[in-house]
Amino acid sequence: MASSANPFSLSLSSELASNSSLRCANSSEVFLRLPNSPAPPSLRSSFVSPIKIELNRVGVSALKVSRIGSRISASSTPVMDQSPSQTSSRVPTVVEVDLGNRSYPIYIGSGLLQQPELLQRHVHGKRVLVVTNTTIAALYLDKVVDALTRGNPNISVESVILPDGEKYKNMDTLMKVFDKAIESRLDRRSTFVALGGGVIGDMCGFAAAAFLRGVNFIQIPTTVMAQVDSSVGGKTGINHPLGKNLIGAFYQPQCVLIDTDTLNTLPDRELASGFAEVIKYGLIRDAEFFEWQEKNMEALMARDPGALAYAIKRSCENKAEVVSLDEKEGGLRATLNLGHTFGHAIETGVGYGQWFHGEAVAAGMVMAVDMSYRLGWIDDSIVKRVHNILKQAKLPITPPESMTVEMFKSVMAVRENIANANTFEA
Repeated sequence: MASSANPFSLSLSSELASNSSLRCANSSEVFLRLPNSPAPPSLRSSFVSPIKIELNRVGVSALKVSRIGSRISASSTPVMDQSPSQTSSRVPTVVEVDLGNRSYPIYIGSGLLQQPELLQRHVHGKRVLVVTNTTIAALYLDKVVDALTRGNPNISVESVILPDGEKYKNMDTLMKVFDKAIESRLDRRSTFVALGGGVIGDMCGFAAAAFLRGVNFIQIPTTVMAQVDSSVGGKTGINHPLGKNLIGAFYQPQCVLIDTDTLNTLPDRELASGFAEVIKYGLIRDAEFFEWQEKNMEALMARDPGALAYAIKRSCENKAEVVSLDEKEGGLRATLNLGHTFGHAIETGVGYGQWFHGEAVAAGMVMAVDMSYRLGWIDDSIVKRVHNILKQAKLPITPPESMTVEMFKSVMAVRENIANANTFEA
């Protein structure tokens, strides 16, 4: 993967910045903008226009997001006083996603799979279907079954083990979940449990939303990407050959259980991929968190338990707050798409699974930042800081050479047509 800007990335950003019709093809993308720097109307999505996005220049290049009359900010204590040694991953933390009678907790800590009461309190009925993949099943399936049944012999657990990888996030694989549920004669009082990364979480959640028109489900994410982003907020679904996450539903879990010990078996490349979403939160709405990342990325890459636990907690707080205010992406939640329109185009264009989601989002964020710079919304110091932190995380800052301008435009046009018709961005 390339480590510096290339002419292709700049040419696409330049073309988008100078061509109003192309800008509309990326209407749900978020770009960085300095205060008092007017945005061309063609760059404003119809469903993000009520939101003011401005750059916080107090020491860091991060976006503050505010609705008219109220400002949204992360709820945790100031991060600049936080260091890896001061935060123990052994202390369980609970972050609440406030959605009224559909609210749910996110449990974060070490050894949580050894605390069966956390899972069992959220199981409805006596039948459970664990959805996992071939990689994770060998590592954690027995532990999860034990946590679900220990001291509670009335619980019956079935499991379905799917192939591992983004390329399997499709209708054929999803049908394997339905097949197992129907063969096991599960009823509406059953609970589905997603054990794995973002692919498993998205598919299990979609299956739970559709099976018998909706059964309860629990998220047990085992990757950084899933722990800080995809397991929280209720977006579920599968990919289509023409676009990522185009088929799905908003469907919230009963709880999210994040056992940080599961990251001990995560390959380095997947670890780094997840940090793209962590960096995103700092850029769009949490200036102090971004500064903390700049100082602690080395600790994160070294898997320091305290640093990881803190980054996961802070990311979940940011995601939970946005989701609580805008569950179905009527406006504010669209800010979470920074880098994703470009990133999804990369994933679709090169073939699902060739680039990890976080790798594609990282390159997409650089493209969004470059476009913002070309439009005069930010200065070059912010561009440099984004480049530097992504390099620290060993993430790509250019798209793959095989992605042409025409490929980007073609893939992005599909999403734009759907977004215009349904105000939906996966």
